[in-house]
Amino acid sequence: MAVLVNKDTKVIVQGITGGQGTFHSAAMLEYGTKIIAGVTPGKAGEEVNGIPVFDSVKEAKEAKGANASIIFVPAPFAGDAALEAIAADLNPVVLITEHVPVKDEIRVIHAAKAKGITVIGPNTPGIITPGAKQKVGIMPGHVFSHGDVGLMSRSGTLTYEIAAGMTNAGIGISTAIGLGGDPCVGLTTIEAVKLFKGDNDTKALVLVGEIGGDAEERAAAYIRKEYDLPVVGFIAGRTAPPGKRMGHAGAIISGSSGTAAAKIKALNDAGIAVADKPSDVARLLREAM
Repeated sequence: MAVLVNKDTKVIVQGITGGQGTFHSAAMLEYGTKIIAGVTPGKAGEEVNGIPVFDSVKEAKEAKGANASIIFVPAPFAGDAALEAIAADLNPVVLITEHVPVKDEIRVIHAAKAKGITVIGPNTPGIITPGAKQKVGIMPGHVFSHGDVGLMSRSGTLTYEIAAGMTNAGIGISTAIGLGGDPCVGLTTIEAVKLFKGDNDTKALVLVGEIGGDAEERAAAYIRKEYDLPVVGFIAGRTAPPGKRMGHAGAIISGSSGTAAAKIKALNDAGIAVADKPSDVARLLREAM
């Protein structure tokens, strides 16, 4: 069993003819991902990395039977691309693009929730299930090994670093999800925890957060009441001064709200061990498990 993507996932790449779509579709294919079609309006009939290109998601789905999408469309048009995937009932929809206009993010999130579709991102590295050899994203697949620990993170680079540390320590991953770093994202931290809670093959969790918002505090409150398997956390941005944006558009603090200290306290209060640095996560997992 896996979360959101598995051996039956068949992927459409929206924006496949662009530089990023071309590069990352090749990397996904090399990893083992089942990409069956690409979409770029006006490019129907072309091929990219051996993948047929269609003008619309609807045409691609009807011709190839896809059930998921990954989007490499520029920010001004990414919202419409996601809405097209949602209208075609693809699930999940992985929105790699960053700095999508907030009004477009809100439209996409509302449309997805109305249909029960999971949107991952925007500004996400995607999702990977090593045991199924399915990578719907841009992460370096070789640092992820198959196992029974679920990993969720608001930071792509930290996802890779922590996954590599876990792999080197002999700890594998059931599914890893990049939650996204824009101000509004589809799948939230608490929703990701609930997904992993329903996965019988996930025996522990790693929650990687960062300053800004209260997603980690909400997840901690849920874990405290509803989740009884081991959880290890890490919060990035401990030294960030108030009012400073640190990399991600969503990583901004104001006063005491959204600070690393507040998040770490919430996690600790829920019985979650919080690593001081990414390299400590594997050791804390060993101790917790």
